[in-house]
Parts: sequence; C-alpha cells; structure tokens
Amino acid sequence: MKHILTWLLVGFLGLARAQPAPEASVKAVFLYNFTRFVEWPETAFASPDAPFVIGIIGPDPFGSALQEAVAGERVGGHPIRVHRYQLPAEARDCHLLYIVDRDPEKVREMLAQLPRRALLTVGESAQFARQGGMIRFLTRNNKIRLEINPATVRAAQLSISAKLLQVAEIVDQAP
Repeated sequence: MKHILTWLLVGFLGLARAQPAPEASVKAVFLYNFTRFVEWPETAFASPDAPFVIGIIGPDPFGSALQEAVAGERVGGHPIRVHRYQLPAEARDCHLLYIVDRDPEKVREMLAQLPRRALLTVGESAQFARQGGMIRFLTRNNKIRLEINPATVRAAQLSISAKLLQVAEIVDQAP
C-alpha cells in the first residue's frame, strides 16, 4: 500500500509540474492578444503566406499554454507559429519575442543583439521597457499589468493600438 501511495504521489507531482502555472496561461493569452493590438508592416514577412512567429528566448515558462492559445489562429492572413531560441541572433524570423530572463543586465545585452526590424519585444525584468524593450509584464495586487514604451515600438516600425495603450502604464526609455 505504501508503494502505491508513493507511486500515485510521484505521478501526481509529475503531472502538476507539467501543467503551466495559471499566470503562465494568462501571459500566453496576452501574447496572442498582442498580435491583435499591434500592427506589423507587410515588409516584416518574407512572403504573403509566411508564418507569424512568436518566439521565446530562454527556458519556456508556458508549457503547452502558448501553443494552445495560438492554435489555428492567424495574424493578417499569416499562420502563427511558436519557436524557441537560445540566442538572440537565432530570432531572425521572429515577429514577437518573449524574453524570459529577469536579470536586467542580461536582458540589456540580449536586446542590443536583436536585429533592428519590426520585432515586438516582451519581457518581465524590472527595467525592461526602459532598457529598450517594448512591453513588460508586471504583477500588482495579484493582477498582471503592462508597461509599454511607445517610442521603442515606433522605432521598430510597429503600430500599437490606442486600446492597448489605455490599459498600460506608459514609460520612456532611459537615456
């Protein structure tokens, strides 16, 4: 009996770890919704049927939640694909990049290595939006909030909806 309980507990814990945290599921839906409130120029795509790529750099916090959130969805006629990267240079075909690392210095370095083009960057490090990132997730009062740096969004030739800006804190990039 003891062995059965141990086996069930280990199996349950393994399943619990495989499921993303509720916060990760909410963030995955946010990432998908960003595709509806940000416009990319047609020049951001290699062809009219090229995929819209959501990338993750670093350890994937979403489990299957992000893939499930975008399954069967399209952005302006482009099918959505999710890619995982280890290095910023690998994100050449990416349109929306989620940077997992929270160390401000590492994030600053990663942002500096990204190609200068229509690429929406999203992260969580403390100074993300002030360091050149575009949208930062932060948690206040157990709710996910957004910080947006419109100047960096415009510099990447992206257009962000006023509706999204209204629900976010607007920040300026640090000099």
